[in-house]
Amino acid sequence: MNGQQRSAISPGMTVDIVLKQDQRTGKLTRGIVKELLTKSPQHPHGIKVRLSSGAVGRVKHIVPASETNDQSFE
Repeated sequence: MNGQQRSAISPGMTVDIVLKQDQRTGKLTRGIVKELLTKSPQHPHGIKVRLSSGAVGRVKHIVPASETNDQSFE
């Protein structure tokens, strides 16, 4: 799922973001959303968020809960 709709993103979710300095390369950073910084309901480049690590960037992909709670290490 992409990160262009503010309503699809909430604190505590795991997302992949692109940092400002990584926009040219498209390198993604994964983390947990601490707060949403974009106020509008949607944004064509992704909703801007702050991760729990302090990193700020635009959401490119919302990681499904099944990937974040992977318990297939039995």
